[in-house]
Amino acid sequence: METSELLKKVRQIEIKTRGLSKNLFAGQYHSAFKGRGMAFSEVREYQFGDDIRDIDWNVTARQGSAHIKIFEEEREMTVMLLVDVSGSREFGTISKTKQEMITEIAATLAFSAIQNNDKIGVIFFSDKIEKYIPPQKGKRHVLAIISELINFTPSQKGTDLKKVIDYITNAQKKRCTVFLISDFIDCGDFENSLTVANKKHDIVALQVYDKREKELPPVGLMKMKDAETGEEIWIDTFSSKVRSEYSKWWNSNQENVNKIFNKSRTDTVSIATDDDFVPALLSLFKKRGS
Repeated sequence: METSELLKKVRQIEIKTRGLSKNLFAGQYHSAFKGRGMAFSEVREYQFGDDIRDIDWNVTARQGSAHIKIFEEEREMTVMLLVDVSGSREFGTISKTKQEMITEIAATLAFSAIQNNDKIGVIFFSDKIEKYIPPQKGKRHVLAIISELINFTPSQKGTDLKKVIDYITNAQKKRCTVFLISDFIDCGDFENSLTVANKKHDIVALQVYDKREKELPPVGLMKMKDAETGEEIWIDTFSSKVRSEYSKWWNSNQENVNKIFNKSRTDTVSIATDDDFVPALLSLFKKRGS
């Protein structure tokens, strides 16, 4: 992509997603994703109604009156975006491709993070770790991330969720919030890896899909190509049996993925390429905040 065209696209996405993160998501994001924990702030005299478990007995003994420890939330977090860049991200049939939707969602999350003084980092993955962008703060860093989301070209086409989940578990030593963004199609068994990772980190799975992946329209003979393997096949979409088997395949995959999310206690939301992602994210944030 030409530099001028890339800058124009980055600017367009910045205008849309920065406004969303500032006006819609700021408060919801803050309440949905807590800081690392509680940090000691100060000691003060005990007041009626204070929790006796917070009494600092050493200070109490020295002062001759009850004093308690005051704690404040450590707000600063590290947020990691795990972005699927496999071949299937290029699919889209209506208003945008999965890649375009993923870019907008990731950019909104990135701006929400830095507005809350959090660091934001990215891992691009296919069936290997394609690129690691270390967590940093600042608008310039987010714009660099958006540029990569638009223009990054992976070396592989396949998908290996287990590999990237194991990577974030081992590579990120301190607890962080992780957004795993993928279509989760034919992604193998990653349940154990996700269960282990979600005990160390706070993982949220965001599924981006196209409605034509759920069901086929009856339009006659259609040439289908697997975006990850390159395999091609002709199918007759007028056949109700073909359309039924296709839907069964999608439903079976979804049932398997949702079972993994439930067993690993991973929060998740699904977003179609022709939907507005704002209500879905707001609903997720509100659910977590409550």
